[in-house]
Amino acid sequence: MRFFKHLLTSFLIVSCFVSNAQNKTVLSIQTDKPIADIQPTMWGIFFEDINMGADGGIYAELVKNRSFEFIKPLMGWKLDQQPFKEGAITVLAKQGVNLPNPRFLQIKLNNATKGNLSITNEGFRGMGIKNGLAYDFSLQYRQPKTGVKLHIELINAAKEIIGSTILIPTETGAEWHKQAIRFNATATALKAQLRIWFEGSGTIDLDMISLFPTDTWKNRPGGMRADMIQLLADMKPGFIRFPGGCIVEGFDLANRYQWKKTIGPIEERELKINRWNIEFAHRPTPDYFQTFGLGFFEYFQLAEDIGAEPLPILSCGMACQFNSAELAPLDQIDPFVQDALDLIEFANGKISTKWGKVRNDIGHPAPFNLKMLGVGNENWGPQYIERLAVFQKAIKDKYPQIKIVNSSGTDPDGARFDSLNLALRKMNADFIDEHYYRKPEWFLQNANRYDNYPRNGSKIFAGEYAAQSDKTVSVNNKNTWLTALSEAAFMTGLERNAAVVQMASYAPLFAHIDAWQWSPDLIWVNNLQSYGTTDYYVQKLFATNKGNKELSITQNNAVVSGQDSLFAAASIDEATQELIVKLVNVSSAKKSIIISLNGLKSFASIGKVLQLQNDNLQQTNSFEQPFLISPKESAIEIGTKNINCSIAPYSFSIIRVKILAKK
Repeated sequence: MRFFKHLLTSFLIVSCFVSNAQNKTVLSIQTDKPIADIQPTMWGIFFEDINMGADGGIYAELVKNRSFEFIKPLMGWKLDQQPFKEGAITVLAKQGVNLPNPRFLQIKLNNATKGNLSITNEGFRGMGIKNGLAYDFSLQYRQPKTGVKLHIELINAAKEIIGSTILIPTETGAEWHKQAIRFNATATALKAQLRIWFEGSGTIDLDMISLFPTDTWKNRPGGMRADMIQLLADMKPGFIRFPGGCIVEGFDLANRYQWKKTIGPIEERELKINRWNIEFAHRPTPDYFQTFGLGFFEYFQLAEDIGAEPLPILSCGMACQFNSAELAPLDQIDPFVQDALDLIEFANGKISTKWGKVRNDIGHPAPFNLKMLGVGNENWGPQYIERLAVFQKAIKDKYPQIKIVNSSGTDPDGARFDSLNLALRKMNADFIDEHYYRKPEWFLQNANRYDNYPRNGSKIFAGEYAAQSDKTVSVNNKNTWLTALSEAAFMTGLERNAAVVQMASYAPLFAHIDAWQWSPDLIWVNNLQSYGTTDYYVQKLFATNKGNKELSITQNNAVVSGQDSLFAAASIDEATQELIVKLVNVSSAKKSIIISLNGLKSFASIGKVLQLQNDNLQQTNSFEQPFLISPKESAIEIGTKNINCSIAPYSFSIIRVKILAKK
């Protein structure tokens, strides 16, 4: 009975029907004269390793500081020795020049038994453990002779053992060896820990201590957290931008993201401090580092998995201008440019090329079909333009088909934006990346932002946007229904201008509830759960209902952009032969609407409505109520010429109607 009441409620909210009621708003759609193509890349996702989005997030590794390379080598680890013996546990460094991960742990034992010596890893704000699931434990070790046993235990918050096994290292000698073992958990815990206690006598060196769940995305060993990736796949994004964001620039050039150091064997990927570790005094995260277990190969693979175009962003030789503002001199910019050229070869080159062979050796002989890349992130000023010109010439000379995404700085207006916008258009920039972190009112007022942009020339990538419920960089920002509704209104303006705007993505993407630096965010997670915010469902509905031909939808011959609190966009999906109408009502009043369909001979008498609605603009989704504001589907009855419907207050509705014949 409860289920049927829920269906009835959702149907009454939409309340679309054939009617002769008076005082209706009339909207007109010209179905037979498409305005522009809507690109497959129109709606995508932007990933940055912020808010523990990678380590502690989609990268499913459960052990924090697995190679002892944090600034404090034992951060995340607790050592317990009874009785205490000096020198029984030490941190040492491997011999060699510029080794990517030199530190390791040395354990010296003398007839050790349970309770004598153990090490415990706290994980990333704990470890999410699932009852009955198998876990893969592995490590690298070396020992002069056998004689040491490792007792592997998962312990919950009450210090109870919820899974255990024994690993006996078998190889000896001066070389490093890897050994792994699989065992099952016996209970579920949100914040478990990994404890290793040692038995026996001897000396053993340990490195790369790792624990992965086996239910990773596509069951890949050492892979990604499946529930988080599924939320992305469900959006059917047209592209995925990676790896950021500000981490591309770094707080100085040494801290910048260097893609070549993120491919190949995991143990050879050099750990770095995450620039968000020290960025905000109000949200310090001293244990935030990048292991690069999630590297450029994995990003390309993820894009391929979810059917999205890859959009990598590379350093232009400028560190974050809010931090050090360090520059690579123009006469020393060649290595940065070469990184861009090599990346294209890595993604697209034949396996006979240097970097194509690297891709092949990793296990992907087929090219990734890279079509675009970004040069710089939120960089500005003449120093950016002069460096960009060097990149542009080198890339276009060798790979003229590659589209380049260019920064327009940090803000969507002002002298800095105007200067960059003018300079980029003079350079015939392929894409200009505009960012907007503003209050909901700004999004409503700027739904017609692109109505008067030039139809030819540089295209727009709305690369980062999110309505701020409080203010930018505020811990009080929430993913409210108001923020999502205002974004929906703004996005109708993006889609209405498909001739100008060809890509758009909300940012940031992920946030760990116990380890975030920035809010609001599209998807929130803890160690076991993930949920889509109100904003997520707006993004998902646009991405999964975009059509491929933009249509004119007007009220009194004007675009529908705020008149009577309504915002609208329309398109045709030629693959399914459906008309798609998006309607946003930002007022507290129900709207009676007639949609006049011009240019169609016939269409189905029954259509479909997808709707997001809530009377409380401050309402949010949560771990306890993850689907509180989520799409509700119902059928609608269509008239012979028009769609007559009543649109609920504070709602975003999508109407899909099957086209039977055009005039």
